[in-house]
Amino acid sequence: MSVEITTLSNGFRIVTENMPSLESASLGIWVTAGGRHERPEQNGIAHFLEHMAFKGTKTRSALQIAEEIEDVGGYINAYTSREVTAYYARILAADCGLALDVISDILLNPVFDAKEIETERHVILQEIGQSLDTPDDIIFDWLQEKAYADQAMGRTILGPSERVQAFGRDDLAGFVDQHYGPDRLILSAAGAVDHDELVKQAEALFGHLAPHGNDEWEPAHFTGGETRHDKALEQAHFTLAFESPGYRDPAFYTAQIYTTALGGGMSSRLFQEIREKRGLCYTIFAQSGAYADTGMTTIYAGTSGEEVGQLAEITIDEMKRAAQDMSEAEVNRARTQMKAGLLMGLESPSSRAERQARMLQIWGKVPPLEDTVAKIDAVTTDDVLAFGEDMISKAKSAMALYGPVADAPTLDALEQRRVA
Repeated sequence: MSVEITTLSNGFRIVTENMPSLESASLGIWVTAGGRHERPEQNGIAHFLEHMAFKGTKTRSALQIAEEIEDVGGYINAYTSREVTAYYARILAADCGLALDVISDILLNPVFDAKEIETERHVILQEIGQSLDTPDDIIFDWLQEKAYADQAMGRTILGPSERVQAFGRDDLAGFVDQHYGPDRLILSAAGAVDHDELVKQAEALFGHLAPHGNDEWEPAHFTGGETRHDKALEQAHFTLAFESPGYRDPAFYTAQIYTTALGGGMSSRLFQEIREKRGLCYTIFAQSGAYADTGMTTIYAGTSGEEVGQLAEITIDEMKRAAQDMSEAEVNRARTQMKAGLLMGLESPSSRAERQARMLQIWGKVPPLEDTVAKIDAVTTDDVLAFGEDMISKAKSAMALYGPVADAPTLDALEQRRVA
C-alpha cells in the first residue's frame, strides 16, 4: 500500500491509498474551515452549514442525495470540528465516482432553500438543547470556554441558540465564499480506489475554481479559569484542563504518552487509584487533544457531591506523583497502547482517509506510518517525567464543575496543592 498525492493548479489536493484486499472504499472532502474560523457573530455557522449540505442542491433534492448513496448500499455523513469540516461516504469500489459526484454537488451547488433552513435550524436548536441536558457533554464546552476565554478556540461548535436563530441564506453562502476555496479542500480516499480516476474526476469538478489564498484564523492562547454550575444532579461532574503541546510541537508524542499512562486505560494511575482502590467514581479518564497552535490535556470524572473534593485533590496528588516516579514499565505500556491503537485503527479505510487528510492539512504531506511509530518509540521515560514535572509546576489550568459541586475545591485551592 502506498499513498499518492496530486495537487491541481488551483491548490485542490487529492490523496489516496489503495488497499488491494478491499472491495469497498471511504472517500470524502476535508475543508480547512471549522469553529475557529468563525467570527464571534458567526459562532455556529460552520456546523449549520454542514447540516445544510444534505438539504438539497441545484440538481438533487435532500431525498435524492440520500437515495443515490443508499441505493448502492453506501453511507454518507459529515462532521464539524474546531479546525475542519468533513463530508464523507463509504461505498463499494464501483461507486467511488458516484460518491465524489454527490459530495462535490453538495459542496459546490447548495441551494440553501429558505424552508429547509428553517427546518434545520429547528433540528440544531434541538441538538443544542440535548447537549445542555447531557452533563458529561456540555461540561467540556464550558471547560473549553474557560481554557480559551473570549477566543474563537473557546467557543462551542454548535453555537449559542441566539446565533443559530439569526442565521440566514446570505450568512451561509458568505461563509462558503470565504472559506471553501479549492486550496482549502482535500479529497482523501482509501480502500479500493484508483488515484488517476479520482484525479481526473476532481479536475473536471473542481479544476475551474479560483484559489482563495491563505488560511486565516485567530491564534489561540490558553488563559485558564474556573466555572461551576451547581445543580441538583445525581453526579458531580469534574473536569480539569492543562495547557499542552499542539500537534506541530516536538513534545506532542510525549504529551500523548504521559496522558495515556496517567488516565488512558484501566491500568492507568488515575483509574487504579481513584476508581479501583478508593471506589470514588465509575468513570475517570485523561485525554490529550491538540490543535495547530495549542493543545489541552483534560481529566474528567463523575462522582458524588460529597466526594468530589476528595477526588479532585487525589487527582492533583497523582499528577505530582507521576512527575516523580513514572516507571519505565508504565511508559512502555502507554507507548504500546498508542501504537496498537494507531495500527488497529488504520485497518479501516475510513480511518486511513481521515489520517491522510489531517496529515496533509497539518504537514503538507502524509508521513509514512513507520515515521510516526518511530516518533512514539523515541519518547523516553525521562522525557515523560520531565513533561509531567512541567505539567504540574508550570502549565496553565482550567476547571469546570457541574452538579452538586458547592463543596468542591476552587481552582485556586487546587493550584496551591499543585505547587505545595
